[in-house]
Amino acid sequence: MKDEQTTVVAMETDRNAVIVKTSVIGILTNVLLAAFKAAVGLLSHSIAVTLDAVNNLSDALSSIITIIGAKLAGRLPDKKHPLGYGRIEYLSAMIVSGIVLYAGITSAVESVKKIIHPEKAEYSAVSLAIIAVAIVVKLVLGRYVKAQGEKVNSGSLIASGTDATSDAVLSTSVLVSAVIFLLTGVALEAWVGVVISVFIIKSGIEMMTETLDEILGQRADKEDTDRIKQLLMEEPGVQGAYDLILYNYGPEKNYGSVHLEVPEVMTAAEFDRLTRRAEARVYKETGVILTGVGLYAYNTTDSEATRIQNDVRRRVLSHDWALQMHGFYLDTQAKDMRFDVVMSFDIQPVEGIKTLCGEIGQAYPGYKLQIVPDVDVSD
Repeated sequence: MKDEQTTVVAMETDRNAVIVKTSVIGILTNVLLAAFKAAVGLLSHSIAVTLDAVNNLSDALSSIITIIGAKLAGRLPDKKHPLGYGRIEYLSAMIVSGIVLYAGITSAVESVKKIIHPEKAEYSAVSLAIIAVAIVVKLVLGRYVKAQGEKVNSGSLIASGTDATSDAVLSTSVLVSAVIFLLTGVALEAWVGVVISVFIIKSGIEMMTETLDEILGQRADKEDTDRIKQLLMEEPGVQGAYDLILYNYGPEKNYGSVHLEVPEVMTAAEFDRLTRRAEARVYKETGVILTGVGLYAYNTTDSEATRIQNDVRRRVLSHDWALQMHGFYLDTQAKDMRFDVVMSFDIQPVEGIKTLCGEIGQAYPGYKLQIVPDVDVSD
């Protein structure tokens, strides 16, 4: 276990190093691009080029916040925060999206002002060359940053890389408007500035929405949950894996809990060995730490219990809102029946349980029913 913890810390350190290095490259590149574009914009009186420079500055500021977020998120767990500080990255991403959104709104206001009170642009061959070079640099930067973000699973880097690629497209529109002005005398700078602003605002809103989803918690990826359940059901004696819930405490920090359906005759010692073996395998192959493994016992010696289970399952699944029944156990001597039902979001759990208790209770009078509603979180 100690070796595994050392490996996790080493991986986290390497991840933070990649994020910081990539962000520093982004900062330096964006500051240089902003300086050149600002000079071109001021000399040519082009609002579109000036706003493009402002956009580069906001990108640089976003990278600085990404570095700060990565540094804070990389702090080791302590008594107050035993699961670490990984979620700080989501807060830094929210700040970045706010900066992008603010830059977009400000750009839109300035562009509209230039439409109402236009200024004649004056482009030179040097200014056009600088814009063209900036487009190429942004394309290369965007591809690099996004690739690094995907490599270390950093939402901030992926968003920055995507944003840089979009910036290259917007800069291309600025270059095109400049060429059109030189060829025809038609000034489109302010209108292009509005288009740039709309794209920046859209990007900010999308970034904010995605980050908010991460903070609120999303449905786990079906491919991941299916893989974990498959690994668990490959363990001897496990008939089913249910109620799998994954908890995220930052990028690459995933925890989970699950219920395993095992024979009623399995001893506590056997179940302990099974869970420890399963936890180790799931962590090794998926990176998910199972912090809680509960059990459901299934009947293995009572044929009457099997017959009743099949009948109850048929009755339960006859309802469209009942997605799955599991954890069924019947004690014919004590007249005790218990099982869980996964319900869709089309019905209130209380209403569903009331309906099932009425139907099953009528079919099997005298039995004490314990029906637990489950939320459709992973299936």
